[in-house]
Amino acid sequence: MEYYVELKLRKDAHNGGFSNGLTLCGSESTKGLERIQEKDNLIVYKNSYNHYITMNMVDHNDVIEVSTVFENRGCESTTIEMLSSFALKGIKADKIHRLQSFWSAEGKLRIETTKELHLEPSWNRCGMRVEKFGNLGSMPVRKYFPFIALENSETKEFTAVQLYIPFSWQIEILCKEDETLSLVGGIADRDFGHWFKNITPGETFTAPKAVIARGKSLYEVCDKLVKAQNPEISQLDQDMGIMFNEYCTTWGNPSFENIKKICNKLKDKAVKYLVIDSGWYGKNEGWWASIGDWDVNYEKFPGGLKKAADYIRENGMIPGLWFELESVGRLSKHWENTEHLLKKDGVVLTVGDKRFWDMSDPWVIEYLSNAVIHTLKECGFGYIKIDYNDTIGIGCDGAESLGEGLRQRIRATQEFFRKIKEVIPDIVIENCSSGGHRLEPSMMELVSQASFSDAHETTAIPIIAANMHRVIKPSQSQIWAVMRGSDSDNRIYYSIISTFFGRMCLSGDIYDMTDRQWSLIEEGMDFYREAADIIKSGTTIKIENLVKSYNKPEGEQTVIRKYENKLLVIAHRFENSNDISMDYIKNYKTVREYGTLECDFSAKAWLLVE
Repeated sequence: MEYYVELKLRKDAHNGGFSNGLTLCGSESTKGLERIQEKDNLIVYKNSYNHYITMNMVDHNDVIEVSTVFENRGCESTTIEMLSSFALKGIKADKIHRLQSFWSAEGKLRIETTKELHLEPSWNRCGMRVEKFGNLGSMPVRKYFPFIALENSETKEFTAVQLYIPFSWQIEILCKEDETLSLVGGIADRDFGHWFKNITPGETFTAPKAVIARGKSLYEVCDKLVKAQNPEISQLDQDMGIMFNEYCTTWGNPSFENIKKICNKLKDKAVKYLVIDSGWYGKNEGWWASIGDWDVNYEKFPGGLKKAADYIRENGMIPGLWFELESVGRLSKHWENTEHLLKKDGVVLTVGDKRFWDMSDPWVIEYLSNAVIHTLKECGFGYIKIDYNDTIGIGCDGAESLGEGLRQRIRATQEFFRKIKEVIPDIVIENCSSGGHRLEPSMMELVSQASFSDAHETTAIPIIAANMHRVIKPSQSQIWAVMRGSDSDNRIYYSIISTFFGRMCLSGDIYDMTDRQWSLIEEGMDFYREAADIIKSGTTIKIENLVKSYNKPEGEQTVIRKYENKLLVIAHRFENSNDISMDYIKNYKTVREYGTLECDFSAKAWLLVE
């Protein structure tokens, strides 16, 4: 396997082999690159225009971190239509692993052979074969995660890549001259993502980072990629504390009275955070359409938000508050504030009932600093849930291309995340985008936690939660357990045990639960706290799951996570399930167990030691 660079400049010819329109790889721009320097962790290229491309490859914690820098040392401006974050060639592989993702169904593992994808060289090696996929817009995990793993099933060798990219991206698998594959990825290019970038003399441009791992199993390479992520976890959030989010209690209609009711039920339950979700603002016209104003609804909160936050703290919890700060709803007073809203082709960009602030606009940043950061600080909130519920799409005005406009605005959003932490250093930030649409590493490194999904009460929750182990840290993956007064023992076990895949987030009609139900919930909370070190620091060594449908899951799932001499085993049964064998844990001693596996839609977890 060899590292190299793919580049396409506007002035240069496209590749042949029937590839134009399929890929920008192999262009005259790439063929014209000369390697002028090569070290263990550095390759420098130069072309006839006096452009320099430097690929840095840093070996760090069992992965290679790749960054690619384009520098224009010439006398004329140039236009990049594609620049790879990473490019690998000479890979021997026969299976492709990808992670598909739709709303409330994130991270489904998709495995295909190279033959199924038609990735075989043509009979005389003149035709390019291309499998190109990715995502367009400001929800980078809407169709696929920016992840791929190639497997050589003969040698059991895996090569996996994760892109650190919060906007439009692409990954390409290519085959032409021989039986090996090339693997290339980065910003979605001129053809795929409406992106090109003008580089003036003396200017540089750095492509988004990629991280590459190699190993002998999918578990190994995924674990390496996840452990390579370096999130800025708040000092308040180092202990895997349990949270309660009231969204599935009030369904977007919080008030001081129902927050008091929740507090009174939770004050002795060892819950660390209580988050006031959507609907605390506006004029009782619905939480969705009122986004953007952030004026507290004094009918619901007659003493203001500080009174509610103070009450939460008086009951021993850290108060949290929900914002969808990048968006403006149809009923907002800012709906027609078009000077500061994103446009595409000169027209205000409208998606359903949403418009979007231009996050690179100083006026917008000042407004949001007052509406969001000042509110958090003045009222004493220690936690912010930042939601994002639709996508900009292919891009926006404000730069030389729609894709570059998108890139710049999303980078500005990330700068606002940093600004929040600069003003409130210990703030706990939750990354939410209709659940899991922003679960990529560059966003995850800015936050303490993230919503794993908007799958609040579905039977697919444990499946989605287990999927997340391949791409984000379980210590950041916040999983819902929505409690209802009608819940059976099995339903309580099923829901609570699902949270053992990450961070426990309770919600629902908790004041309607019986003492018996509460005893089961608290038993699960105790189990979670005892398992927290395995969840946080362990390695997932098994995800056994043959489920096809997420709406009607059938079969069973077993997940094992190991840390030092301890195991956390989590088993769920779905419809038409079979008994789950425990043979693989017979040599371990049971420290604690929780739940039961007596029927369909039941669950059980074990803590074990060698």
